[in-house]
Amino acid sequence: MENTSRISNTEKSQILIDALPYIQKYNDKIVVIKYGGNAMTNDELKDDVMEDLVLLSLVGIKVVLVHGGGPEINDMLKRLNIQSRFINGLRYTDEEAIDVVKMVLAGKVNKELVQLLAQHQGSAVGLCGIDGGMLIAEKKTTSDGQDLGFVGEITEVNPKPILDALDNGNIPVIATVATDRRGNTYNINADTAAARIAAELGAENLILMTDIAGLLRDKDDPETLIPKVNVSEVPYLKMQGIVSGGMIPKIDCCVEAVRRGVKGAVIIDGRVPHSILIEILSNEGIGTQFV
Repeated sequence: MENTSRISNTEKSQILIDALPYIQKYNDKIVVIKYGGNAMTNDELKDDVMEDLVLLSLVGIKVVLVHGGGPEINDMLKRLNIQSRFINGLRYTDEEAIDVVKMVLAGKVNKELVQLLAQHQGSAVGLCGIDGGMLIAEKKTTSDGQDLGFVGEITEVNPKPILDALDNGNIPVIATVATDRRGNTYNINADTAAARIAAELGAENLILMTDIAGLLRDKDDPETLIPKVNVSEVPYLKMQGIVSGGMIPKIDCCVEAVRRGVKGAVIIDGRVPHSILIEILSNEGIGTQFV
């Protein structure tokens, strides 16, 4: 019996023609993608993401991948019998833990992603914020002054290592550890790092991959997705309680990126196969865009 779900050649050509304006719009432009959540732990979704990144790179879009690795860090700390502790949602990172963070993020996770991109015929270079003084940070404390150990706040971004990788036709894959002027290493929130890197590069778009559909008017109803938000509306949305909890730091990152000159920032659902392609190369888009 013939498979009626197969796409005809005419439909395939139409898909490519429909994507053309978006390929032209983003050609030679920088897109920063923050990769984490379910899309990073599910092997099938991981393959989809790698394919998307390679395709975007091959059609002339300059892709920069910034990644986290929370589950892998937790797993390694557990194996080493090092207790994980969180203060206001931020990981307390002592001297022992920062060594693990550096090893897991800049070593294991980063190199696995570079290897995966290579398996999909992509050319990638693994970097971390320490390389070439890319991310300079200072010690971060909570809003009420609590010490977080070796958790940092970015004070300076040197884009040269990233631009060098892009100029050589590579996808830079960036682990978010940073250093200060005294040589201390800090763990940096990957969303925050992606926003600052996107701003410094003058990126066309910042894409944060998450485990939710985007910003919802009713957090329990995916049908209430808000497709576009002007950054000036965000304080009002916070007052209404629409922006709350774990969404606050993500949305603050999008707002900061746009205010620092990134053309648009978007929160997308990384659980949707090929969500990056849907966002960049179609008029549908996906998730919530901040402008």
